[in-house]
Amino acid sequence: MVRIPAGKLGLASACATAVAVAVLVAVSGTSTRAQQIPSGYLAQNVEVVGYNDVDGNVPFKMAINSVQNRWYLYVGSFWVRGWSILDVTDPKASKVVKFIKGPDNTSTVQMDWAEGARMETPVSRILPGRDFDPNRSFDAGFYIWDLKNPLDPQRIGYWKSGGTHRNWYDGGRYVHATSAMEGYKGQIYVIVDVADPANPKEVGRWWYPGQHTAGGEKLEDDEIGLHGPPVPVGNLVYLPYKAGGFIVLDISDKSKPRKIGQLSVTPPFKGNEGVHTIVPIPERKIAIANSEAIDEKCEEGINFAGIVDIADPTKPTLLSLFPRPIPPPGLPYTDFCDKGGRFGPHNVNQLQHSQWVEKQTNLVYMTYFNAGLRIFDISNPRQPIEVGYFIPPDPVKRYGPLPATKLVIQTNDVLVDTRGYIYITDRNEGVWILRYTGKRKP
Repeated sequence: MVRIPAGKLGLASACATAVAVAVLVAVSGTSTRAQQIPSGYLAQNVEVVGYNDVDGNVPFKMAINSVQNRWYLYVGSFWVRGWSILDVTDPKASKVVKFIKGPDNTSTVQMDWAEGARMETPVSRILPGRDFDPNRSFDAGFYIWDLKNPLDPQRIGYWKSGGTHRNWYDGGRYVHATSAMEGYKGQIYVIVDVADPANPKEVGRWWYPGQHTAGGEKLEDDEIGLHGPPVPVGNLVYLPYKAGGFIVLDISDKSKPRKIGQLSVTPPFKGNEGVHTIVPIPERKIAIANSEAIDEKCEEGINFAGIVDIADPTKPTLLSLFPRPIPPPGLPYTDFCDKGGRFGPHNVNQLQHSQWVEKQTNLVYMTYFNAGLRIFDISNPRQPIEVGYFIPPDPVKRYGPLPATKLVIQTNDVLVDTRGYIYITDRNEGVWILRYTGKRKP
């Protein structure tokens, strides 16, 4: 474990296995600023390569693109409206090269780069408590962008709905969307044809029984709804349906998706965001699945993160659970629940359709809010083990109201490129660029 001194943690000075790096960058459209790696982080089998504060435009979801030997990181913004583009060709000296202003009064936290020089960005109503004005208009649905010039995205399509959250798009004909739709309670699954991006058209939809309130249905559990993204694999699609569980649909006929399999995890696990993410690994006939921690200080039911057997998609079966992260020695708490903020799983290295994203094999990268980034070895899917972690220092400036209980780290998203660089974001910090240094099993 590496410990870098942090006064408020009261940690003793350790050997300088990671040093602060100050890099002056002059970027078109941005101010010249020194990018210094904040001190006070904790790490095991992870080294810090670089840091970028993204000009204070707090980043959330990320996507990666490589063009003519240049590497670009596209990020949605958590508290402001818009998207940032970072040049991460040299991850030790990353640079903000452009900020694209988003629509007013609209959430722009999500992002998905796709093959064929395309980008898809969900837009929606801002969640309560985040400066949303219900008396003003907002955009809802998703945009399609042309990225022939990677530094000058051009919007070429807009599919309107009640708002989308996490969608799946590989640059082809269809966007697999998580969308709020009129007459439905909670978000449902919608397939949208974007062959003509200027005129996107719905192809089919599927909802959990009870969601279609306009059709006379009644939802017995208000925590049932699609979180997304839906992840298609051939003629199947995997849906993380919160309290509805792990759901598998057959989409051979895209106009009529039909359910063929379901794994319920609520109970015993919590219902709110009960299944938040699914990452199928079809060649191994398994999938990674996890919930999202919501209530701060663990004031909720137990969260879920595990491996699911999908050899028979009609009968998905829970194989194992990931070990619960434990604080390293020397901290003023022995349980992350006592640290403040949220503790529990959130995102994984998700965008597996991208040629620039590291494919999911034996290492799972998962964010755990106040426990930072956790890295697990799943060589034996029945016995995952933790092999590394990175816990950023707590933020020094508050940009938004979350976390509410205490200003601590809340590591949000993770993405790993094919060079092996790991990018993570926080709700009150910038982008950390890391590298795993542990033993990588074949």
